[in-house]
Amino acid sequence: MAEIEKREEAQGKHDPDYAGRTFTDQQIAAGKHRSFVGGGWDEIGKHQLDFLVSKGLRPEHRFLDVGCGSFRAGRHLIDYLDPGNYYGFDINHAVLEAGYEHELTDAQRERLPVGNVHSTDRFDADFGVEFDMAIAQSVFTHVSLNHIRLCMYRVAKVMKPGGVFYATFNEHSPNYPLDKFTKTRFTERNAYWYYRRDIRWASRFSPWEFDYIGDWGHPRGAQEMVKLTRRPQ
Repeated sequence: MAEIEKREEAQGKHDPDYAGRTFTDQQIAAGKHRSFVGGGWDEIGKHQLDFLVSKGLRPEHRFLDVGCGSFRAGRHLIDYLDPGNYYGFDINHAVLEAGYEHELTDAQRERLPVGNVHSTDRFDADFGVEFDMAIAQSVFTHVSLNHIRLCMYRVAKVMKPGGVFYATFNEHSPNYPLDKFTKTRFTERNAYWYYRRDIRWASRFSPWEFDYIGDWGHPRGAQEMVKLTRRPQ
């Protein structure tokens, strides 16, 4: 298998440390590389494709999958897009390798050059091309607000004017107490919840037009969606 590029800027310091997870052959055979990206392997992957097509994604578009993992959505997008038009990155190099080798068919690997994917610890989205559309599904749910701001900033650099970036997050209402948490969601640690105004704030450091979508038909009824449209500078 061709080697997937590994880009590391912060010398192994990650918060949270998703980059350090590795997978044995036995774990891959048991599907651990699938559950690592959140489960719902078939339904959520296909739902992302259906959502994006409903929002105007066309085969000739260049598409960026932010936090693409083991290609849960990528498998569907690779088949839909013209060959070479799918790109993706993830913080975890091992999950990319597991997905590329075990989840993609030979035909799909022909449509996805290995240079179209890399791991990155700081949302390095530079593939030397500009993108028409992108998605970060269940990425902002697991990173701090400053990580979100950095992600938006770096993705904006590679989007065409008018290009659209969709992203999901765990939302609570404006009157939800800042210090309140559930068993699985916190304001200060993984998994994170946010106010809508938090996500809007993060977008203001880059040339994005912010629009709130909210419910996007997620099979589990989870997470809300925002739409970021790249403004001309």
